[in-house]
Amino acid sequence: MKSTAAPVDLTVAAWPGITPRLLGAGAEDGAAYAAAGGYRPLTDAPALLEQTELSGLSGRGGAAFPLATKLRSVADNGRRRATAPVVVANGEEGEPASVKDRWLLRNRPHLVLDGLRLAARVVGADRGYVYVSDPRAAAAVESALAEAPADSFDGLRVTPAIVDPGYVAGEETAAVRMLNGGPAKPTDKPPRPFEQGVDGRPTLVSNVETLANLVYVHRHGAEAFRSLGTPMSPGTFLATVTGAGRPPALYELPYGIAFTDLLAHHGVPAESVRGVLMGGYFAGLLNTDVLDATLDHESIRRLGSGLGCGAISILTDDCPVAVAAAVMDYFDRENAGQCGSCFNGTAAMAAVTGALRDGVATDEDLARLERWSVVLRGRGACGTLDGATNIAASLLRHFPQVVARHLDNSCETCRPGPFRAQRPYEVEAVTES
Repeated sequence: MKSTAAPVDLTVAAWPGITPRLLGAGAEDGAAYAAAGGYRPLTDAPALLEQTELSGLSGRGGAAFPLATKLRSVADNGRRRATAPVVVANGEEGEPASVKDRWLLRNRPHLVLDGLRLAARVVGADRGYVYVSDPRAAAAVESALAEAPADSFDGLRVTPAIVDPGYVAGEETAAVRMLNGGPAKPTDKPPRPFEQGVDGRPTLVSNVETLANLVYVHRHGAEAFRSLGTPMSPGTFLATVTGAGRPPALYELPYGIAFTDLLAHHGVPAESVRGVLMGGYFAGLLNTDVLDATLDHESIRRLGSGLGCGAISILTDDCPVAVAAAVMDYFDRENAGQCGSCFNGTAAMAAVTGALRDGVATDEDLARLERWSVVLRGRGACGTLDGATNIAASLLRHFPQVVARHLDNSCETCRPGPFRAQRPYEVEAVTES
């Protein structure tokens, strides 16, 4: 089976003309980080919460949920129940097409830990975890904890928690379940972690990139944070860019840049693009309408998709039908196997998309796929089934002509051999070039 794992080298760079907020040069040294203003004392936690709200900082793990709302909910529940909350830096990057969290944890662990201790102060937590599956990331966090100034964490006890990698392992209830001694699989909601999480306490589960951005808000304030980006999508984000026959790259981008500008910067001619797999595997496929979009939440949502974790896989020579089939196969293998609607639904949709790729699907198969893409949405304990329905719906909506060619087995792109990959557009390496 064809491998689409990224080559050894990864380009890491900030967008031209901006001072990077998250990316840095080489591995981070604790003494140098502190000397440059890291682990700055937090004298007014309510003021930081207010600045976070004004900044518009949203989650970078996929859902883009406002961080201030999460912080306030956890803090309020802790006070209501008279118990100290728990904070979790979620670095379990289960999305194969993304590399940002591994890069941050390996190269800027102090920045992540700084954000974790700030969040802990805001919500009143006394325990924190860095939840990871990457051994090198875990080792970097261990080293950073050992070399951080002794008074950095204000009594917060921080522990790395190592979990086996998996697509569903990074879901917030899966993280809580693992930290409570169970398997890293999602649970039904409610309760949500902010209500009842680790050891039954209110728990903040926040992506490591989100927490790294909190440090910028603390140092510079909401107005400076909003100096880049758009009014509805302020700040910068980390984008993992793969596909198009190019080496992978991790870019720090200001929200709002034109997608075609990113293509040019990455060395991909716009006229060669037939679509993208946007936001990792979850948000679905887009056709060439994306060439008129800007990279911000509001623009991508108008196309019926989402930026998700910032993973952008560019399709040039790959057939969208074959890509959809490969992603659906992945969902079929990687679902938690505990919800019948997801276990059976991903298998059924994988069978149809595989048949379509191979030119043996029927009109009745497509009708079933279209129906499943609607009726299966929202079922199950996590978003895996939603990701699968997004793939199915977006393929049928955005690539009807390609689908039609596969119905009569006339796709020229797939004739020499269709795209097949266990983990499409996977980025294995995080070595900078």
